[in-house]
Amino acid sequence: MKKIALLIMAFPLIVLSGVHKYSENDLKFEGQFLKSNKAKAPAILMIHNWMGATDETLKQANRYNKLGYNVFVADIYGAGVRPKDATEAGKLATIYKTDHKLFRARIDLAYAEMLKQKSVDANQTAVIGYCFGGTGAAEAARSNSKLKAAISFHGGLDSLNPTEGANIKAHVLVLHGADDPYVAAKDLEGFEKEMRDNHVHFELIKFSNAVHSFTDVSAGTDNSKGAAYNKIADEKSFQYAKMFLAESFKK
Repeated sequence: MKKIALLIMAFPLIVLSGVHKYSENDLKFEGQFLKSNKAKAPAILMIHNWMGATDETLKQANRYNKLGYNVFVADIYGAGVRPKDATEAGKLATIYKTDHKLFRARIDLAYAEMLKQKSVDANQTAVIGYCFGGTGAAEAARSNSKLKAAISFHGGLDSLNPTEGANIKAHVLVLHGADDPYVAAKDLEGFEKEMRDNHVHFELIKFSNAVHSFTDVSAGTDNSKGAAYNKIADEKSFQYAKMFLAESFKK
């Protein structure tokens, strides 16, 4: 019993509300809400990778919940829509990556649902996304002026309309694998130009020897495949995100 008590004291309280169902007209969605142990706390909208709101997304959500933040895991695809493999995931992700209006609508819907939660400080919100979700985080920054921070982990950085950078009020952090073959050099350069031209407060950090999906253990460790886990990049990127959130949420 003494050991159990010590373990409980060693880790911050995580309040997991389980599957959180929300809807819009006839469309149904199943996200997750991880409640802060504080009466009122900043909130993070987390956007999943192309496989949907899986255990990998929940693992990342727990990291931030342990810091004391509310975390709402969005369900971009909709209830019951979960790709069974990379081929299906690619097809699903492409729908949203080529229709930014639809992508933003799904993100906005989840954001609005997050704000309904009583423990959420509506004036202190951020968005974090991984891969497909990293693209979503950048889209959210362009369309949601209420965000304090937008953080993209190994996400796509292309923009259909770079002038929209003028709408960004959030601080933007991009955590990028220096050897990521899935982000074209022209897109990376275009993103940086969009940020600079529109005077956005942004930081771009590149991790050497890191490719796509460097935070995802299930991606394996073979860089030649283009997507692989990198322990150093994973741990360092989380620390950068942690500091960035703390600075962005300063009142």
